Amino acid sequence: MNHETLWTKDFITVTVINFVVFLTHFLLIVTIASYAVDEFHASTDIAGLVAGIFIIGALIGRLGTGRVIEDIGSKKVLIISAFFFIITSALYFAAVNLFLLIVIRLLHGIAFGAASTATGTIIAQIIPPARRGEGISYYSMGAILAVALGPFIGIFLIHHADFRMIFAFTSLLASASFAMSFLVNKPVYEKPAPEPSGAARRFQISDYLEFKAIPISIIILVIGFSYSGLLTFISLYAKEIHLEKAASFYFLVYSIAVFVSRPFSGRLMDIRGANFVVYPCLVLYALGMLLFSQAAQGITLLAAAVLLALGYGSFISCAQAISIRGVPPHRMGLAITTFFIFVDMGFGVGPYVLGALVPLVGYRGLYVLMTFVILASIPLYYFLLGKKWSGRPAQGPEP
Repeated sequence: MNHETLWTKDFITVTVINFVVFLTHFLLIVTIASYAVDEFHASTDIAGLVAGIFIIGALIGRLGTGRVIEDIGSKKVLIISAFFFIITSALYFAAVNLFLLIVIRLLHGIAFGAASTATGTIIAQIIPPARRGEGISYYSMGAILAVALGPFIGIFLIHHADFRMIFAFTSLLASASFAMSFLVNKPVYEKPAPEPSGAARRFQISDYLEFKAIPISIIILVIGFSYSGLLTFISLYAKEIHLEKAASFYFLVYSIAVFVSRPFSGRLMDIRGANFVVYPCLVLYALGMLLFSQAAQGITLLAAAVLLALGYGSFISCAQAISIRGVPPHRMGLAITTFFIFVDMGFGVGPYVLGALVPLVGYRGLYVLMTFVILASIPLYYFLLGKKWSGRPAQGPEP
């Protein structure tokens, strides 16, 4: 068997499972607030809570998943979390009031966090080290495709069906991910010997977080924080600058640009090293955010989408590959968990903090401020990681 083979049955299966899980998430994120308003007459802030509590659930789901993966293995966690994903998807039919809907969203988020952590861990374990950047780029493109298709399908179903049909469709997707999870072979890796029975095990933070992943996770927290403001307020911003039609194509253009560029950025990272890719990505991200802040025409907004895809979109997959650099296979689950905990923190805190700034600086001013935040992440990356690596490939040994 060629150990450098990337497109194996397991790689393709796990990538498809990840796509289906994210498709469910993004389909519901654009429809569930409307459901809360239409069905339960929720106010806009409560409708926002219904949508956003999912991210809190995902964070909870990730917190313990890495530790469980280390104990029982990533395949078992994938099967269990995929089954839980079916249950929580079907529970929407039982939501008879707002409180119950919020609880279901929280539980659904926990299932999502566990399942997406399991798929990310399996991918990290089965990709050949020499092709890790390229492999994670291809794998993460499933989530990018879900960003484009999920909202499109959700909005289509809102206009052509009812919410029960939406919940039936997402339950079907969850069932498909569960069925496919049995097709994945258990990743083979050498696990350290267990502690002697009877030995007292004290609480250690290293049982839940991987310290080697924290530097890049700090960077991704800053980057996610800055991008959350764009995601949260893009519709309101577009309405203010009278570019609603162009904004409706933003995610499509963004997704196409990421879909085209990610394989190249991942391969470049494998060949030339992390620094060769990360610095240009952060610069392009800052330029895209600045252009976005100054958009006065539709073409400008969509050009910003391309720059943001080349910058932010490429950086995300590179950062995920960096998070498992030098990490033993049995702790990759913890590394992936650590990485996405910081992602969720950035996206969870960002909308609240940045929303408070909008009345003070306006939307354009907010995105200009985020440009400076992105630029500040460049020296932060240099001091945390860049100066130690000197352009070495991301899959290489720790310096």
